[in-house]
Amino acid sequence: MSFTIAFYIHHHGSGHLMRTLQIVKALKNHQVILMGSGLKALTELPSNIKVAHLPLDIADENENTSVGNIKSMAFHYAPIGIKGIRNRVALMTEVFQKNYPLILVIDVSVEVALLARLAGIPTIIMRQHGNRTDLPHQLAYDSAELLIAPFSNEMYVGEKDNAYKKTVFTGGFSRFDSVENNVNINQNTVCILVGNGGTSITEMFIKSIALSCNKFHFKVLGLEQNKSNRLANLEFLGQVVNPAETIKEANIIIGNTGHNTVMEAASLNKRFVGIPENRPFDEQIEKAKSIQNRAGIKIVSPNELLKTDWLLLLENIKGEQVDWKGVIAPKAVEILAETIVKTGEKLFKIN
Repeated sequence: MSFTIAFYIHHHGSGHLMRTLQIVKALKNHQVILMGSGLKALTELPSNIKVAHLPLDIADENENTSVGNIKSMAFHYAPIGIKGIRNRVALMTEVFQKNYPLILVIDVSVEVALLARLAGIPTIIMRQHGNRTDLPHQLAYDSAELLIAPFSNEMYVGEKDNAYKKTVFTGGFSRFDSVENNVNINQNTVCILVGNGGTSITEMFIKSIALSCNKFHFKVLGLEQNKSNRLANLEFLGQVVNPAETIKEANIIIGNTGHNTVMEAASLNKRFVGIPENRPFDEQIEKAKSIQNRAGIKIVSPNELLKTDWLLLLENIKGEQVDWKGVIAPKAVEILAETIVKTGEKLFKIN
């Protein structure tokens, strides 16, 4: 008897999908289903992978969401009256019914984790940094077969509670793990990474730092220049096909402390200035805490961006030997995939 491995992929930002696609590459011998609302761009996938496109879980203009018990301590987001939620739940439970035996990996949603468990589907939950001791997380974590943290145990922040005890720490990985990094690095080149999940790294801030640090050259990925005024030491490159080619030539990375950005900086062994954004459960703040005491890494809060002496900060950090020791694990993806497979084999008694 074989079993299917399904993934629920949250549509906020791009990090959840990027991480899942890396894991799926290591599951070539298994049937895989990807479920989510942000998967339209996935085409020409291997034959072992199917995609279940889910409708968004937000209200249409004419929907009344003010009825019933609007808030519940048991959920983060479960408004009443939204057709998209009813339809996505129906589609997910259809996937559960038609593809059993099935194990569901959730990255991330406590509501989906609880829905699957109520449908009799075993779950594995991807852990994130942040204060996750609220009731919905406790219910989801308790109902899961195990939790997987795509980072090292030494990066864990928080109490070593029951959830910690059922967590498998795989070590870190990123899409840049296999990138050759043997290029000539310009000591005064800084790469600024602008994500799509909301950021305080604005064009105004970028131009202010370039003006105050004219001996440094700044290359900005993820943001187009909106205004005509140009600076000789500043390039806006927008979205590029192969960002690693630009990043690996830089000496310093400036970016938010989201999971993927941190892991990419570690993979390429770059000096890093991290800016933790306001995210649910203080995820980026906790991620920043997990790396803030390392050499070659500086953390600057959003409210200090325009008050920081950037010339002094960059001069200081470029002379430090960066310390990413223990963050990236060479076999992390393989360990993660193997953990999923072994869990399914144990549950469904496959030898």
